[in-house]
Amino acid sequence: MPKIDLSKIPFRNGSGYPGKLARAGDDRYVQPLGDANGLTQFGVNIVRLEPNGLSSLRHYHMEQDEFAIMLSGKCVLIDDDGEHEMLPGDCAAWPAGDANGHHLVNKTDAPASFLVVGTRTPTETGYYSDIDMMVKFEGDDFRFTRKDGSPLTADQIGDDND
Repeated sequence: MPKIDLSKIPFRNGSGYPGKLARAGDDRYVQPLGDANGLTQFGVNIVRLEPNGLSSLRHYHMEQDEFAIMLSGKCVLIDDDGEHEMLPGDCAAWPAGDANGHHLVNKTDAPASFLVVGTRTPTETGYYSDIDMMVKFEGDDFRFTRKDGSPLTADQIGDDND
């Protein structure tokens, strides 16, 4: 049946970032709606940010488009042009290849949520605007490196146990 029962789709917490950078996902919860009905051409997720939560590290995609619409609460969209308040109904879009690093931050004391839709491509390269890091995806495999492709070093990502 095409109708999705949201109560049966759990939120996932965390991120796939290496080392200390993984903490960026501590206050982010993702509910993967598209996966629930087998969508393969694009991803659809509800993202809930707790107070002080980040949607991601500031980044941009080379091959994948992204679109977001605020559902509840208030976030701040931070991109190369500065900070932009995002309230329910406000939308933002990032075309593939546009090197405008972005993320949403919940700077309030209440949860906020937004719906994000993005294309899925067989491969992808993403760059992180504020740190020397990129990610390369091929199928379900991904790896983080420096922007020049060399390995990340301990001083760049730290240790999970620090």
